[in-house]
Amino acid sequence: MVSTFGVKLGAKAARLLARLGHTEIRPGLTEQELTDVEARFGFEFADDHRAFLGVGLPTGGGWPDWRSVKAAQLHTWLDRPVEGVIFAVMEAGYWHPSWGTRPAGRADSVANARTRLASVPRLVPIYSHRYLPAGRATFAHPVLSIRGGDIIPYGYDLIDYVHQEFGRPQDRTDGERRVVATTATFWADFLSWSNQEG
Repeated sequence: MVSTFGVKLGAKAARLLARLGHTEIRPGLTEQELTDVEARFGFEFADDHRAFLGVGLPTGGGWPDWRSVKAAQLHTWLDRPVEGVIFAVMEAGYWHPSWGTRPAGRADSVANARTRLASVPRLVPIYSHRYLPAGRATFAHPVLSIRGGDIIPYGYDLIDYVHQEFGRPQDRTDGERRVVATTATFWADFLSWSNQEG
């Protein structure tokens, strides 16, 4: 069931982005366009992300153009978070605790990791290397910044993210920072690991 709060959060973030004036905003995606994107790429937008794109479609620079960009480019964008974890498995010794014992060989480790990663929540690009977890009836996830195996929170929700990236960073309370730990489980765990490594 779609969350009214999530829809309001996404719409508010879209209006904030438009008001800040740094991004060209085109007419938002229609319900049919959103549904078509989800069917074509095999995920469902989180409620706030869906509402954000429905109010206005940001364009230019690092914004994914869900309306007219080539499918191959969007697939690359959607695959990037998993490929970053695979790189960490190959080059930095990463192995998620829930995956059991790491296979001895590199090829077996990568194959095992790919199988495991097929079941984790999908991340959907917002802007450049910033992502939100997918999932209808979910909302208020932290926005994650992902460069290879380096994953950090870049906003405790979509509104905070817009402030951080395009406006003036907002003061955050400890309670707001703790929200990062409640995002899609695997990605929150990987966040903890990458922070320890850095």
